[in-house]
Amino acid sequence: MTEPVENKSRLIEVTAADLPLHCPTPAMLLWNAHPRVFLPIETTGEALCPYCGTRYTLKGGAAAGHH
Repeated sequence: MTEPVENKSRLIEVTAADLPLHCPTPAMLLWNAHPRVFLPIETTGEALCPYCGTRYTLKGGAAAGHH
């Protein structure tokens, strides 16, 4: 298990296994965290948390259309 990290502005790469994406993530310290907010990352492959400014990128980019 990894140690929780301080909740501060940064860039985090996530994978499809992390979806649905929310901030703060389970790996962040919660004692000083903002309310959980779900971030729509599937369409563009990028999301920005409106509370802490953490920028998320989806590894592999945005999902292709499903047919």
